Amino acid sequence: MYFYKVMLAFFRKIVSIVIAFIVLFSTMSFSVDMHYCGDHLVDFSFFEEADACLMKADNLTSGSECSIVKMDMDCCTDVQFLQDGQDDLKITFDHISFDQQLFLTSFVHTYINLFEGFDKNIIPFGDYSPPPLIRDIQILDQIFLI
Repeated sequence: MYFYKVMLAFFRKIVSIVIAFIVLFSTMSFSVDMHYCGDHLVDFSFFEEADACLMKADNLTSGSECSIVKMDMDCCTDVQFLQDGQDDLKITFDHISFDQQLFLTSFVHTYINLFEGFDKNIIPFGDYSPPPLIRDIQILDQIFLI
């Protein structure tokens, strides 16, 4: 039983961490810039633009009609992969309908009143006297608490 509780707690922690990473990566946006000269990948970058093919690489030639040695800018291409994150996670209050406003106000009102304490201890049977004791039933039936 103890092993089950430990494994359940461990599983809950793992699931909560995975869900936190899912929320983090679904809201995060990033871009990858790549620079191709011909069929060859010359440069890629995560945070800034990729450099153009201004380096001299004599040993790399592509099978197409242009090569890096010629330095033709016509055959070079820039590819950008852009992943936009979610921006609509925060609810704005100017788009809430009347039913939602009514629900929110009633929920807040009941939640605040839930924690209000009573001013005094209310005893519901305080005004009533106990019934008269005609016979002691425990002694008659010989039932004693030990």
